Amino acid sequence: MQICFIEDTHLRGGTQIWVTEAAKVFIDHGEQVNVIAPEKSYVAEKCKSLGAKAYTYDWEDITENGEKYKQHWIDGLKNSDVAVCTVHPPRNNFHCSIYAAECIKEANLNTVLVPKTGTIVPEYLREFYCPDPNINLCVISITDFTRRYLVDHYRIPEEMVKLIYQGTEVDRFTSSEETKKEAAERYPLPDNAGPVLGSVGSFEERKGQIILLKAVKELAETTLPNVHAMLVGEGPDEEMLKAKTKEFGIEKNVSFFPFTSEPNYIFERLDALTLPSLYKEGLPNVLLEAMSMSVPCISTDIAGIPEIIYPEENGYLIKPGSVNDLKDAIEKLWKNKDNCKLMGRKARTLMEEKFDKKQQFMEFLNFFKELKQTY
Repeated sequence: MQICFIEDTHLRGGTQIWVTEAAKVFIDHGEQVNVIAPEKSYVAEKCKSLGAKAYTYDWEDITENGEKYKQHWIDGLKNSDVAVCTVHPPRNNFHCSIYAAECIKEANLNTVLVPKTGTIVPEYLREFYCPDPNINLCVISITDFTRRYLVDHYRIPEEMVKLIYQGTEVDRFTSSEETKKEAAERYPLPDNAGPVLGSVGSFEERKGQIILLKAVKELAETTLPNVHAMLVGEGPDEEMLKAKTKEFGIEKNVSFFPFTSEPNYIFERLDALTLPSLYKEGLPNVLLEAMSMSVPCISTDIAGIPEIIYPEENGYLIKPGSVNDLKDAIEKLWKNKDNCKLMGRKARTLMEEKFDKKQQFMEFLNFFKELKQTY
């Protein structure tokens, strides 16, 4: 079969990395893959290198001159059995799933449009998920929280919304003595650092890195003078976060490292992963990856995160924006180091049993084949 991915972004976050990984798996299984994405975007360039056929467009111009690119999108869609479109924010009067639906309808294609999401943004319109009832359509949610929200709030028929967890690469994200040694060389930290807390992802407001820095400041001044935060990534808030680190006087307690495509080495250095997101989350890949590496996680009680973090068992949940909650969770975790390690082992077991990406990719592929047969 032929599968098309639509990614209206230049980002290379967790969703985009998943798309490139899915493209590789499907190609390796003998399927044909197209990708529709902005010119020079991470998804377009990476998928082309994997053997997918890329149909690219000017990310800014398409919002003003939509007709100019329709035939190009139609060419990418017309031989595809399914077109998986990540639901991104609208841009001016342009939205990728609505535009894709227009192309499918105008060209009278049998392609099944599959808007895919794990993130709920209340101001998003129902049309982003169900753009046109006159085309073949199905919605994929990667968290049960999102699936229920789509059904309850957007009144999308339950039979139209499929839950499929994305999972993580359990084989890849497996701790070993060899990677521990390499990690220590790649990411040197103060000898007495502990607990080492990781924040891995885009430096932007919604990820809540500022909450982590405030918690580190309070802990360093009181109960945990050697606490250390590793902030790994890139994004618009990077300079602000570095300035706040200096303002708080915690330079010796914080290290910044650039984006890496090998985060397993980061996880080898951590006692806990901290993701104090404020809003707009689904089921973050970084949590799955860290848990697969036997790292307990502290994150926010929002969206799909409670579907994998079980308080007191494999991590802790905190209220959005609560520095005190985060500080307390870190203290609880570090108070009993043996229990901290036990929580990490339980996190690993959950990933092995329910979130192995090899199995999940096959669940996606089998579902796409079902859609092909259905329509």
